[in-house]
Amino acid sequence: MNKDVTTTATPVHHPKLKELAATAICGNDITSSCLYVSALAIIYSGQYAWVALLMVGGVLYLFRSIYGEVVGALPLNGGAYNALLNTTSKSTASLAACLTLLSYMATAVISASEAMHYVHHLWQGLPIIYATIGLLAVFMGLTIMGIGESSIVAVIIFITHLSTLTLLLVTGFLFLFSHGFDTLTLNYNQPLEGSIPRALFFGFAAAMLGISGFESSANFVEEQAEGVFPKTLRNMWLAVTIFNPLTAFLAIAIIPLAAVKENQTALLAYMGEVAGGNWLAIIISVNAALVLSGAVLTSYVGVTGLVQRMTLDRCLPQFLLKTNKKGSAYLIMISFFLLCVSILMITAGDIGALAGVYTISFLSVMVFFGIGNILLKFRRNRLPRPVRASGLVLFLAITAVLAALVGNAILNPAYVWVFLKYFVPTVSIVFIMLYRIELLIFFTFIVRQLERPLKKLIPFKSYTIKRLIQTIRSQQFVFFTKGDNIANINKVMRYIVENEHTNRIKIVNVLQEGEEPPKKLMHQVEVLDLAYPELEVDFIVLRGTKFGPELIQELSEKWGIPKNFMFIGSPGDHFPYGLEELGGVRLVI
Repeated sequence: MNKDVTTTATPVHHPKLKELAATAICGNDITSSCLYVSALAIIYSGQYAWVALLMVGGVLYLFRSIYGEVVGALPLNGGAYNALLNTTSKSTASLAACLTLLSYMATAVISASEAMHYVHHLWQGLPIIYATIGLLAVFMGLTIMGIGESSIVAVIIFITHLSTLTLLLVTGFLFLFSHGFDTLTLNYNQPLEGSIPRALFFGFAAAMLGISGFESSANFVEEQAEGVFPKTLRNMWLAVTIFNPLTAFLAIAIIPLAAVKENQTALLAYMGEVAGGNWLAIIISVNAALVLSGAVLTSYVGVTGLVQRMTLDRCLPQFLLKTNKKGSAYLIMISFFLLCVSILMITAGDIGALAGVYTISFLSVMVFFGIGNILLKFRRNRLPRPVRASGLVLFLAITAVLAALVGNAILNPAYVWVFLKYFVPTVSIVFIMLYRIELLIFFTFIVRQLERPLKKLIPFKSYTIKRLIQTIRSQQFVFFTKGDNIANINKVMRYIVENEHTNRIKIVNVLQEGEEPPKKLMHQVEVLDLAYPELEVDFIVLRGTKFGPELIQELSEKWGIPKNFMFIGSPGDHFPYGLEELGGVRLVI
């Protein structure tokens, strides 16, 4: 065990987004679903679709406090992956990350496909599948060139979109009151397939697609100004709870139910044509293409950030971090594009199938967020947080999402298979990375058995694989401690052995001026060093300094250890810094 003494200096700053800009970035994602969710809800709930969409709004209201508590306590980018990474094992967090990746992939494909369907409403000769691939390729190219989220562009798209939806509703209701309620009466007299509860259940399950994108704000919370995140949750909730039910009700009031199914891929444009004429259909189609394209861009930016975070955490192959001259991780974007094209071809652009994959992955992420909240209450209860979700809220929210998952599986069992065809390989790659040391050790054993009898056929030796294992395990980790709680240090070391590929950890004791290290601490660390022979423990005392962002930045640069490989215990109410200021340092106890 080694001992060292060091001191510190240098801060980190993040650009901060105000309420409108932050709401616009995530709002473009969630409100783009208004363009297709009404049709899906009407197909399954008929004349009661608006009720199903109000039920969805109620579930989203419950999740406001769940997301508010988790992100308020852990205000770091990464969504469900970050929540679980700081409350449970890396493998569980990686499972949530895989679902989030699929959600982003389905978001990009369904948004691009819907955008081209709305353009097709104006230009009947458009080859939708090829146009969708072209749109995905354009945004791949733009992100590779370094064009990411622009808050100004996002705000313009968002305001234009809400204004267009408002124009549609006003024109539609004027049409309704001037032409009478005959269509509404006719639709309400249509027989339902089964009972009203059955229609509401399946309509609710399909309509949960209308809140996909609610998790977007949690993925860039570090870029938001203080107090903005809960406002984005409120604003997104208001937008979908107002526009989605009203749009569905208006569709039922002015369009025969049979015509809804015939025009489901561009329903709002058809509604605009019926209510206001061709001019309104053109405005809605152009707006739809614009806002849905914005959702494609959000997907590229979101998936790039998540994959980079996972790759830095060594959950995915390191070659994905390779960048071009602009600093863009182009291999991530190219891989994402190819995956999007493959799912588009497999589903043949079927909006229902795409929505099924989208909904299953997105709803699964929401369940994991709820689980993350429960774990946060039990394992990180000391963390200060601005809001707390009650046990009843958690139970109702998670139950509702699980019911929606079951409903979607019953409605479209084939879509579950499409989902699994992508989910299983994604999880397999991640878990191979998580357990690669064990796999390499096993592979070494096989090679050692074969290298003598098959010497000329095996192009490498077992010691080559051993060197690779040593290289992987050479990554150092850091745990900052102030006290002499041996149980906590033991938990940290056990966590590292079970979750990380390393053979070295630095236990750093930070002392302010005049403080002395606890007498027992060094002896206890020596005992743990013996208890964990697979780890080399460096005990480091930093005297006359203060723990904070400057110290973390200093040590990260000096030792060449990324901040996400540095751990602390859960801070209490009197901790002077927010977790977001520490640059990605993880909580382990």
